[in-house]
Amino acid sequence: MGYNMANKTVIITGSSVGLGYECAKNIARANEGWFIIIASRNKERNLIAVDSIKKETGYDDIEQMELDLASFQSVRKFATEFKAKSYSPLQGIICNAGVHYKKETVLTKDGIEATFGVNHLGHFLLVNLLLEKMTPPARIIFVSSDVHDPTNKTGMPNPKYQKPYDMAFPKDKIISESTGPMRYSTSKLCNIYCTYELSGRLNQQGINTKQKPITVNAFNPGMMPGSGLARDYNSFSRFMWKYILPVLTLIKPEVKTTKQSGKALARLLLDKELIETTSKYFDGYKEKTSSIDSYNKENALELWEESVKLVNLKQEETILKL
Repeated sequence: MGYNMANKTVIITGSSVGLGYECAKNIARANEGWFIIIASRNKERNLIAVDSIKKETGYDDIEQMELDLASFQSVRKFATEFKAKSYSPLQGIICNAGVHYKKETVLTKDGIEATFGVNHLGHFLLVNLLLEKMTPPARIIFVSSDVHDPTNKTGMPNPKYQKPYDMAFPKDKIISESTGPMRYSTSKLCNIYCTYELSGRLNQQGINTKQKPITVNAFNPGMMPGSGLARDYNSFSRFMWKYILPVLTLIKPEVKTTKQSGKALARLLLDKELIETTSKYFDGYKEKTSSIDSYNKENALELWEESVKLVNLKQEETILKL
């Protein structure tokens, strides 16, 4: 039997499986009055996730909405439908969904390279469209990764920030073994640029105040073998990722299960001590400095301004001054 006491809403992207699913489950278990929206592209998987969380936690205030971050039209439709419904006040957006393509260049429905398009642009548009519906105290969380930092020996190529237009429409359609992973690590750097730039804009424009905080933070879940990020790998790599590498969670602290990281991610939404914490990078439960490059304000500003153009965001669509 559910509690049906929701007085605030959180949207979690990519939450039908993996990290987002575990995060949603932990929020449900906390029983703190959150109406949880599972926002992913596959309705059938969404419904399975909703039913599973309800059965496992006994918490009924959870619903699914279809959201395809690889389509600006879908993002706009989601925002319109959300605004039209009588949900409890929106106080949380967790930008968790992510893709990683290793074999070939994949394009979104808008013709944009999908790693950059989904991991950054889709979330950028979603958050801007929903800012007007956010009711303080509210929290926005971007799921990044330690692969954004070259000093971390993750086995992934270092990020390579370029002009946003060039990341959206790369010339190298035929990619090498390292191109796809490099695009992924770069998109995770973009998540942090977006975190810091959005937080700064909310502060500068008087939208985030101590009396009415809307905070923005980035989160590193750590390496999570068994999660869905290896779906584009070859069969041997997928087998290693799913069955062999999870053993590392027993001996390497930087390697986590989705359950462990899901709990840490939920904490960024639930912890009352973080109500005013903004523009920070969390490695699991710990606040840390992000990479040296991630504090490049010129890159962050350029990424923001060019992203506005790439998603065709209009001034009337967001409460921020663009």
